[in-house]
Order: sequence, then structure tokens, then C-alpha cells
Amino acid sequence: MQIELKGKRAIVMGGSKGIGRSIALGLAGAGAAVSICARGRTALDATVGEIEARGVAAHGGECDLADRAAIPPYVAAAAQALGGIDILVNNASGFGTADDEADWAKSLDIDLMATVRASHAAIPHMEKAGGGAILNISSISGYRASARSAPYAAVKAAVINYTMSQALMLAPKRIRVNAIAPGSIEFPGGIWDRRKTSQPQLYNAILDSIPSGRLGHPEEVANVAVFLCSPAASWVTGQTLIVDGGQMLG
Repeated sequence: MQIELKGKRAIVMGGSKGIGRSIALGLAGAGAAVSICARGRTALDATVGEIEARGVAAHGGECDLADRAAIPPYVAAAAQALGGIDILVNNASGFGTADDEADWAKSLDIDLMATVRASHAAIPHMEKAGGGAILNISSISGYRASARSAPYAAVKAAVINYTMSQALMLAPKRIRVNAIAPGSIEFPGGIWDRRKTSQPQLYNAILDSIPSGRLGHPEEVANVAVFLCSPAASWVTGQTLIVDGGQMLG
């Protein structure tokens, strides 16, 4: 099946590294014009260059997703640069792990409320376009208890629930909303790449829990993301698709 997104305009929140970067490149590879945001200019500019190399329009903006005031201006600038918005991917995470006020605030502000705020900012542009697709990135942590990262797990569970509520609210506006719950994904500089050396016992325990015998790659999440954002998934909404190589089965 060939997925074609030529003429579509996509925003990836937190799109300069890891899963977000791979989704942005996957959307661009399918023909979509893509805007990404991130806090760091260096990685942002590098990924914008990679998007442009796919032969599509590209835009990047610095945006701290923990800052509620920063999101609407970025979305507006992206819509202006791309000529509208058809696709929104809410990818960024604060990775709150400690059960304390600081990490709860980080998880709530970035994983949950940035998803809410970016959606609110993008929906009017999607309505103007006659419909669209929102994709929220959750985690398999949202499906089970976590002594290691309670805020992250709880907020990712909220993202799964909010995805269903969004889908119900936005279906009359021809806006589909889905989510992906990735398992443990490894890439250079990412959390699991760092834990391989800093916490080898934890890394090996996770590796042993995955029936497929390895951690996932960002491109494997991106492939599913491109499908869910495309017309090929036109009758799919309100769903969270687990992409984990069977990790939840272990």
C-alpha cells in the first residue's frame, strides 16, 4: 500500500529528535509539508534541513511546550508558513519520573496540557481545511502501574483517555484523533541509549521482557504514525495502537 500525503500540511510538536524526528521525516517522505518545533535550535535546524531534502516545504520554530503562551504563536506561524494545517502530531514529553511536585508539573504541562493546547490552536485551521487528523503519542506505560515513573505513566494514561474524548468531540468536524503507545524505543542520545551504560541492569531487564529480542526503532513508530495520519486510516478514530514488539505480552 502506497501512502500519499502530497498537498497535506503537518505539524509535529517536539519534532527534532527521536520519535518526533522520524515521524516528521516519514510525513515528509509521503509528500506532506512539515513544520516542527523544539527548544534547541541546532537539532531543530538540522531536522528542518532533512525535511527539505525530501522535496517538500519545511518550517521550524523554537517553542518551549511547557510554556502555555508559546504554543498558539508557534502553531499560527506554522499554519502561515505551510498555508494551513491538516495534521497535528503531539509528540513531546517531559519524562517526569520522580513522584514529586516538579516531575508531576513537568509531565502535566508537557505530555498532557501541551497536547490540549496545541490541539486547541490547530483545530480551527483543520476546520477551515474541511477536516484533518490529530495523532497523540502516549506510551505502554499508560496501561500499567509504574514504580519507576509514576507521573509519566499516569499522564500517558490520561493522553489515551483524552484521545478517545477528542475523537468523540471532533468527529462531526471530520477530524480524526488517534494515539500510538510505543514500547521502549532506542536511538542515539535517547533515554534507552543512555541507560544502556548508566543503568545496564534496567536496560537488560527491559530487553529480556521484549519477545522480539530487541528494543524498537523510531522509524517503526513513524511508519504507524504516517498510516494513522493518512487517508488510508479514514475509518480509524479514537484508537490507541500499541507499537512495542510484543513488550506488553512479556
